[in-house]
Amino acid sequence: MLYSRLTPAAKRRAFREALAGPDLLRLPGAFNPLSATLIQDKGFDGVYVSGAVLSADLGLPDIGLTTLTEVAGRSAQIARVTDLPVLADADTGFGEPMNVARTVQTMEDAGVAGIHIEDQVNPKRCGHLDGKEVVGLDDAARRVRAAVDGRRDPDFLVMARTDVRGTEPGERGLRLAIDRAKALVDAGADAIFPEAMADLSEFEAVASALDVPVLANMTEFGKSELFTAEQLHTAGVSLVIYPVTLLRIAMGAAERALDHIAAAGTQADLVPEMQTRARLYELNDYAAYNHFDSNVFTYKP
Repeated sequence: MLYSRLTPAAKRRAFREALAGPDLLRLPGAFNPLSATLIQDKGFDGVYVSGAVLSADLGLPDIGLTTLTEVAGRSAQIARVTDLPVLADADTGFGEPMNVARTVQTMEDAGVAGIHIEDQVNPKRCGHLDGKEVVGLDDAARRVRAAVDGRRDPDFLVMARTDVRGTEPGERGLRLAIDRAKALVDAGADAIFPEAMADLSEFEAVASALDVPVLANMTEFGKSELFTAEQLHTAGVSLVIYPVTLLRIAMGAAERALDHIAAAGTQADLVPEMQTRARLYELNDYAAYNHFDSNVFTYKP
């Protein structure tokens, strides 16, 4: 009822403990608080807040137009409704090293369990688009050090994302990604997000080269094949995100529904495909609010 039963600190500790365990953690992307509630209800291990999804939700392309205030605000809305740990996309940290430190503290205040900071130049772009550019290794490491220095809760996860694989073809690109990942771990990163890996063997190569958890991004229409959780686990990956899946499913259904209403003049045929009022009330825990006011929950399905 109302918000999560757990404190942000408790969720961060639980996230750390789970990452140290043997299982692959699955984090679907939530596009709003209600979808985060559904992710928890379905038994997943965490919730992801995607910068691309937030941009799209605001009607913007994913090219670095969102602000720290917007990202922290949406992350806080999502984090406070779920007992699951929330990992949030903090792009390049929204500025220079001092801004990165401020970003970490702002996101701590938002209640998330961790963030990832990437090594693209500003303004950044979607990690699965061509033409990306990355900053030099010194600048990338400085961002990570600033993030680590800025955090106040030692359990807050600072993950480093590297996009360098997409800047060079073939084996050279993979080698650059591994070398940069090692340097970012040396700078203090708790985990590594190697973006746009070409195949499963590349995930395995990165994971075997590092002693920290590695994340796999299973986004649709991207550079990577959509591997199963079992395949990723076997390759040594520790956590997997499905960042835009729920938004794409929801928007696809919404578009088809609008087309149907425009053609048929009614939504009646679509009702069997909808989430019912009873299910919505269940997810929002209407019944629990009776503790305060017996007039709140009077619905009978």
